[in-house]
Amino acid sequence: MQLGSYLIIMTTKIDITPEDQKIFNYERYHHLVPLVQRRMEVLWLKSHNLPHELIAKLAGISENTMREYFQLYEEGGIEKLKEVHFYRPESELSNHITSLEAHFKEHPVATIKEAISKIKELTGIERSPTQVREFFKKNSIFVAGKSG
Repeated sequence: MQLGSYLIIMTTKIDITPEDQKIFNYERYHHLVPLVQRRMEVLWLKSHNLPHELIAKLAGISENTMREYFQLYEEGGIEKLKEVHFYRPESELSNHITSLEAHFKEHPVATIKEAISKIKELTGIERSPTQVREFFKKNSIFVAGKSG
Protein backbone atom coordinates (compact mmCIF):
# COMPACT_ATOMS: atom_id res chain seq x y z
CA MET A 1 0.00 0.00 0.00
CA GLN A 2 1.31 3.50 -0.83
CA LEU A 3 0.77 6.80 1.03
CA GLY A 4 2.28 9.53 -1.15
CA SER A 5 5.81 8.32 -1.80
CA TYR A 6 5.87 6.17 1.37
CA LEU A 7 5.45 2.43 1.21
CA ILE A 8 3.39 1.33 4.20
CA ILE A 9 5.12 -1.49 6.01
CA MET A 10 4.16 -1.92 9.66
CA THR A 11 6.93 -3.65 11.58
CA THR A 12 6.13 -2.93 15.23
CA LYS A 13 2.75 -3.78 16.71
CA ILE A 14 1.95 -1.71 19.77
CA ASP A 15 -1.40 -1.76 21.51
CA ILE A 16 -2.32 1.84 22.25
CA THR A 17 -5.52 2.49 24.17
CA PRO A 18 -7.82 5.39 23.27
CA GLU A 19 -7.04 6.90 26.71
CA ASP A 20 -3.29 6.83 25.98
CA GLN A 21 -3.89 8.32 22.56
CA LYS A 22 -5.67 11.27 24.22
CA ILE A 23 -2.77 11.68 26.63
CA PHE A 24 -0.25 11.60 23.75
CA ASN A 25 -2.27 14.26 21.94
CA TYR A 26 -2.30 16.53 25.01
CA GLU A 27 1.29 15.98 26.16
CA ARG A 28 2.84 16.48 22.72
CA TYR A 29 1.96 20.17 23.07
CA HIS A 30 1.78 20.75 26.82
CA HIS A 31 4.56 18.80 28.52
CA LEU A 32 7.31 21.07 29.85
CA VAL A 33 10.20 19.03 28.41
CA PRO A 34 10.61 19.17 24.60
CA LEU A 35 12.10 15.66 24.50
CA VAL A 36 8.96 14.28 26.15
CA GLN A 37 6.78 16.28 23.72
CA ARG A 38 8.60 14.63 20.83
CA ARG A 39 8.19 11.16 22.34
CA MET A 40 4.48 11.78 22.76
CA GLU A 41 4.21 13.06 19.18
CA VAL A 42 5.87 9.91 17.85
CA LEU A 43 3.51 7.63 19.78
CA TRP A 44 0.53 9.76 18.77
CA LEU A 45 1.55 9.37 15.11
CA LYS A 46 2.07 5.64 15.68
CA SER A 47 -1.45 5.41 17.13
CA HIS A 48 -2.73 6.67 13.76
CA ASN A 49 -1.04 3.76 11.97
CA LEU A 50 1.35 5.89 9.95
CA PRO A 51 4.34 4.11 8.43
CA HIS A 52 7.52 4.25 10.49
CA GLU A 53 9.49 6.04 7.79
CA LEU A 54 6.89 8.83 7.73
CA ILE A 55 6.69 9.04 11.54
CA ALA A 56 10.46 9.43 11.77
CA LYS A 57 10.49 12.08 9.04
CA LEU A 58 7.62 14.07 10.58
CA ALA A 59 9.23 13.94 14.03
CA GLY A 60 12.71 14.76 12.71
CA ILE A 61 14.31 11.69 14.27
CA SER A 62 15.96 8.49 13.05
CA GLU A 63 14.00 5.27 12.85
CA ASN A 64 16.27 3.82 15.55
CA THR A 65 15.30 6.64 17.92
CA MET A 66 11.65 6.08 17.03
CA ARG A 67 12.00 2.38 17.93
CA GLU A 68 13.61 3.40 21.25
CA TYR A 69 10.50 5.46 22.02
CA PHE A 70 8.28 2.48 21.15
CA GLN A 71 10.38 0.29 23.46
CA LEU A 72 10.12 2.81 26.30
CA TYR A 73 6.34 2.80 25.93
CA GLU A 74 6.16 -0.99 25.85
CA GLU A 75 8.37 -1.23 28.97
CA GLY A 76 6.61 1.31 31.16
CA GLY A 77 3.81 3.09 29.35
CA ILE A 78 3.38 6.85 29.43
CA GLU A 79 5.31 7.27 32.70
CA LYS A 80 8.39 5.70 31.11
CA LEU A 81 8.09 8.10 28.16
CA LYS A 82 8.09 11.01 30.64
CA GLU A 83 11.35 9.92 32.30
CA VAL A 84 14.26 12.18 31.42
CA HIS A 85 17.78 11.70 32.71
CA PHE A 86 19.95 14.73 32.09
CA TYR A 87 23.72 14.31 32.32
CA ARG A 88 25.07 16.51 35.08
CA PRO A 89 28.79 16.09 35.63
CA GLU A 90 29.94 16.13 39.24
CA SER A 91 33.06 18.07 40.20
CA GLU A 92 36.01 16.09 41.56
CA LEU A 93 36.04 18.67 44.33
CA SER A 94 32.69 17.31 45.55
CA ASN A 95 34.56 14.33 47.00
CA HIS A 96 36.42 16.80 49.26
CA ILE A 97 33.55 19.15 50.17
CA THR A 98 33.46 18.29 53.88
CA SER A 99 37.18 18.79 54.44
CA LEU A 100 37.29 21.93 52.25
CA GLU A 101 34.31 23.50 54.03
CA ALA A 102 35.91 22.81 57.40
CA HIS A 103 39.29 24.17 56.29
CA PHE A 104 37.93 27.41 54.78
CA LYS A 105 35.65 27.98 57.77
CA GLU A 106 38.64 27.69 60.08
CA HIS A 107 41.09 29.46 57.73
CA PRO A 108 39.18 31.93 55.53
CA VAL A 109 40.92 33.08 52.36
CA ALA A 110 41.05 36.65 51.10
CA THR A 111 41.17 35.93 47.37
CA ILE A 112 40.19 33.29 44.85
CA LYS A 113 43.86 32.90 43.92
CA GLU A 114 44.61 32.01 47.52
CA ALA A 115 41.70 29.53 47.50
CA ILE A 116 43.00 27.91 44.29
CA SER A 117 46.41 27.45 45.89
CA LYS A 118 44.94 25.99 49.09
CA ILE A 119 42.64 23.61 47.17
CA LYS A 120 45.59 22.33 45.13
CA GLU A 121 47.65 21.90 48.30
CA LEU A 122 44.86 20.06 50.16
CA THR A 123 43.44 17.90 47.36
CA GLY A 124 45.94 17.91 44.50
CA ILE A 125 43.16 19.22 42.24
CA GLU A 126 43.82 22.36 40.21
CA ARG A 127 40.88 24.46 39.03
CA SER A 128 40.46 27.80 37.26
CA PRO A 129 39.28 30.91 39.14
CA THR A 130 35.83 30.58 37.55
CA GLN A 131 35.50 26.93 38.58
CA VAL A 132 36.56 27.70 42.16
CA ARG A 133 34.14 30.66 42.35
CA GLU A 134 31.30 28.42 41.15
CA PHE A 135 32.26 25.66 43.58
CA PHE A 136 32.34 28.15 46.47
CA LYS A 137 29.02 29.69 45.44
CA LYS A 138 27.31 26.29 45.06
CA ASN A 139 28.54 25.20 48.51
CA SER A 140 28.12 28.54 50.31
CA ILE A 141 31.81 29.00 51.02
CA PHE A 142 32.77 32.65 51.19
CA VAL A 143 35.93 34.56 50.32
CA ALA A 144 36.75 37.35 52.79
CA GLY A 145 37.99 39.90 50.21
CA LYS A 146 37.38 40.47 46.54
CA SER A 147 38.15 37.60 44.18
CA GLY A 148 41.44 37.80 42.38
